[in-house]
Amino acid sequence: MTNEELRGVVVAHGEVASALIEAVRRITGVDDVLTSVSNEGLGAERLRERVLEACSPGPVVVFVDMAAGSCAMAGLGVRRTATDVAVITGVNLPMLVDFVFNRHLPIDSLVSRLVEKGRGAVSGHACEGAT
Repeated sequence: MTNEELRGVVVAHGEVASALIEAVRRITGVDDVLTSVSNEGLGAERLRERVLEACSPGPVVVFVDMAAGSCAMAGLGVRRTATDVAVITGVNLPMLVDFVFNRHLPIDSLVSRLVEKGRGAVSGHACEGAT
């Protein structure tokens, strides 16, 4: 697998995937690496078909918004039948930006890196005066 071949598919509720991809494009200047799939108005089987279509041809990293729910089930359903698909849940903007710049890495190393990048980007800070 070469970095020119590896793409990402972002699967999320509503317009979340499109918004994330647009933000990545504005930050990185790269607009041909990520594809969005929304679950809007789709049943489970049709969503899985849409994700499968977006993943062909592979190799692909599928990023989904939540670890449970229709988007994750669709991504995992595709993963069961496709050997060149990795699935990461909990997608966020820093994870996608890192993907765009580091997709030349071996897939196993890249997936581990992206999971850590995503976790590291999440932090909690109380607002001053919050109880």
